[in-house]
Amino acid sequence: MAAAGLGDHLTCSICLSIYTDPVSLPCGHNFCQGCIGRSWDSQEGSGAYSCPECRAGHPERPALQRNRTLGNIAEQFLSTHPEHDGTETSGNRRCSAHKKILEYYCPKDGTCVCVSCCLAGEHRGHKVELLSEASQRQRQTLRKDLRNLNLGREVNERGAQRLQERIKEVESKAAGETERVAAYFRDIRERMEAFEAQLTSDISGQKERLLQPFTSQISQLERETDELSKRIHDIEELSYIRDPLTFLQALKSAGVVGTESGGTGRGEIPIPNVGDMDVARVSDTLVPGLAGIVQQVIHSRLYGQRATNLLLDSTRAGANICVSEDRKYANYEDNFQQPNIPEKYKDVQVLSTRIFTSGRHYWDVMGSESGNWWVGVAYPSIEKKGEESCIGNNNKFWCLHRRRDAYSVRHNSKVTDLRLRALCSRIRVSLDYEAGRLSFYELSEPIRHLHTYTAQFTEPLHAAFWVWRWKSDDVWVNIIS
Repeated sequence: MAAAGLGDHLTCSICLSIYTDPVSLPCGHNFCQGCIGRSWDSQEGSGAYSCPECRAGHPERPALQRNRTLGNIAEQFLSTHPEHDGTETSGNRRCSAHKKILEYYCPKDGTCVCVSCCLAGEHRGHKVELLSEASQRQRQTLRKDLRNLNLGREVNERGAQRLQERIKEVESKAAGETERVAAYFRDIRERMEAFEAQLTSDISGQKERLLQPFTSQISQLERETDELSKRIHDIEELSYIRDPLTFLQALKSAGVVGTESGGTGRGEIPIPNVGDMDVARVSDTLVPGLAGIVQQVIHSRLYGQRATNLLLDSTRAGANICVSEDRKYANYEDNFQQPNIPEKYKDVQVLSTRIFTSGRHYWDVMGSESGNWWVGVAYPSIEKKGEESCIGNNNKFWCLHRRRDAYSVRHNSKVTDLRLRALCSRIRVSLDYEAGRLSFYELSEPIRHLHTYTAQFTEPLHAAFWVWRWKSDDVWVNIIS
């Protein structure tokens, strides 16, 4: 009864149901927002709007003020007394078969049923529950689903944020690489222009030297031609004199000697033998000059100003590995034995004394034409003996293998043939520690890229070398940078 009394105070006088989105009029009465809206829509054109409760009139459609407090009370009332939601008056709360109030929920079919449906109807024997209990259970399930959905949305948002950050990182790196490449080509263009100016100046100088004898002779011939023209003019003037006395006197005063003395007797003009353009000299300068410009840019920008200075760790070199006094050269000797040092490697390898923990570095190595030799990098934690100590037989070595005129790469016991024929025996090893890149280049003309490893380096790195002789091969490696 108390619930029914409270429900009367929470009932809209238009729809006779518990308030839905209640709003307050200036006169103080409350209605469902939709109900008063429809009521006033019907009053359009009448010249006034009146309250359905007290008939208070308004010349203009009043602004509606949402009554949040009343709305919250109505929602709480309906959550504990769903039978008062107002739908009963329209028949929605009654069973269509038995005309009884729907009080139970059948989870099997997902429908609301009455007591007759449970006892004698089509839901007989089904496990049912009160509407309030089913509603509470479903609300808990929805809240759990909502939490999971919110967590999923947060995960997606974090993932999208990380992807956006990665996109920005890639874009930033791409912009940096684009600018770096542009700088390479700007440098190349500037050097090319300077080299072009130098070659053009050299060609111009060679041209001037070749043309000088011709221009000198042309000047001499032009002076002689002017003199001959003058003499021709004087003779022509004398020829117009008809009086013999006057003619002979003028001939004498002009200093012109008659009687077969007027001709020069000169044959063809000789051409000086000064040679031709030295085209071979231009080509010999052009080809190495162009290659040199590209290599200078590569050396100065791509690998840094200077190569990394490396020394071999002779105290821990492997068996049969002989290291030179300057610790730049290592070769294989059958009868050579290192002193018995506990820390030395049992295999035929030697590492650098220097370790790399950051930055970009490169070093150049020359190896023998015969035999087998490897160059690369290795962690200091490699095994000192056994199969795991062999270069490339674990995940702590990254190396390039040269065998006569063939290349392959080896890491973690995986061998990949590069199918490249060796053009020279000089190799450049380039390391970018932070980027996780280890690249090998053959220092042929032009420089040739052989292979690049990508990895995430987790330990310091040594430069690594491995030499092994087959039969009578003379095998060695030498750090030349």
